[in-house]
Amino acid sequence: MENINYTPKDILQKEFKQKMRGYDPNDVDGFLDDIIKDYETFNKELQSLSDENERLKVQVDELNKQIAVSGSQPMPSAGGTAPTRSVPSQPMSSATNMDILKRLSHLERRVFGSQLDNNTNDSHRL
Repeated sequence: MENINYTPKDILQKEFKQKMRGYDPNDVDGFLDDIIKDYETFNKELQSLSDENERLKVQVDELNKQIAVSGSQPMPSAGGTAPTRSVPSQPMSSATNMDILKRLSHLERRVFGSQLDNNTNDSHRL
């Protein structure tokens, strides 16, 4: 917000010199009043978005802490700091693969039922 030249108060208090054949002061004042309303609306929206951004950063940090507690590696926080150790991708994917294999085995048992029960080789089951 350091690039903003005028506040709504600055616009309201600005005095213009009158010259011959100049603009109608009432039109200028009306236009400046509309600009002040826009500034106030933009400031409210900016504050609302800043608050929401901060709330979401806190939520991301909290979720990353929950992931870390549950045994996974922490993700980078919303503040832009990276974790101090590298996150291995293999353990996460192998757990996912194991889950997929278990689900597939369960599905095969449901679909093929007695055909699989007659087979004494249980090497395909998890």
